[in-house]
Amino acid sequence: MDANTFKPLAQLKRMMLIINPVSGRRISLRFLPDIIRIFTANNYVVSVFPTGKRGDATEFARLYSSEFDIVVTIGGDGTLNETITGMILGGSHTPLGYIPSGSTNDFASCQGISSDMLTAAMHIANGSPRQIDIGKFGDNYFAYVSAFGAFSWLSYTTSQNLKNVLGHSAYILDAVKDLPKLKSYHLKFTDGEFNYEGDYIFGAVCNSTSVAGTFTLPTDLVDTADGKFEVLLVHKPQSLIDWQSILTGVFTQDYSSPFLDLFQTETLRIEAPAHLDWSLDGERGHGKSSIDFKILPKRITLIS
Repeated sequence: MDANTFKPLAQLKRMMLIINPVSGRRISLRFLPDIIRIFTANNYVVSVFPTGKRGDATEFARLYSSEFDIVVTIGGDGTLNETITGMILGGSHTPLGYIPSGSTNDFASCQGISSDMLTAAMHIANGSPRQIDIGKFGDNYFAYVSAFGAFSWLSYTTSQNLKNVLGHSAYILDAVKDLPKLKSYHLKFTDGEFNYEGDYIFGAVCNSTSVAGTFTLPTDLVDTADGKFEVLLVHKPQSLIDWQSILTGVFTQDYSSPFLDLFQTETLRIEAPAHLDWSLDGERGHGKSSIDFKILPKRITLIS
């Protein structure tokens, strides 16, 4: 952009750029000047809000997001969650762009957002809006998943050499040795039409094709703007044969196993142990004995 192409300030669009400077081993800071240059070249005046502690992105978005033409957040899924939470709490309907830079970016994968930060910035600068649903967990919000229990460790603890040689069978072999350590929880799930009750080692209420870095839900089932959750429950296995049935189903996307429940719903009430920890978009969330899940249809306008 040369001086002859500069527009008057009043004609520029205002961007709020929330950045977590420590996400992804501080990789976001390395690319920040180039990201700002991309947005400036596309007629944005950029105001940068760096986070310093947990909760900052929520407060920034709650207080200021309505005053901008677009909000862009740079960080991992946790930073994205904070930004969305702040926008909802502040009543903001400003469009949102996301540049992933964290160690876990399941949301970006599901939404087709590039893992290359500069490419993601270009897509935001020239992208089209689309609306996505947001989940509500009690008084908290999540962009793509709320989960409890086992499985999040599987894809990280299995040896890469074993994966290369045996494929998904490697997960089965690796997980069998940890079977005695599995905790189960007695829960009751009610969606207004069906009741599910039993002992479960894992559960997820999600709006994504990728769950906990381990499960991949069918793309023809998941629509992130259909006003519905996908709910996946894994029953407690009673034997090694049961365990193999679960893992085979998980890694082949065959959810017909009697130990796996997969259904869709718009609302859900869960009765669970109060001490049960939940993960909201990869960040820890505290549970209660009774939790209501609701979906906020098309609450966020995503630019990508």
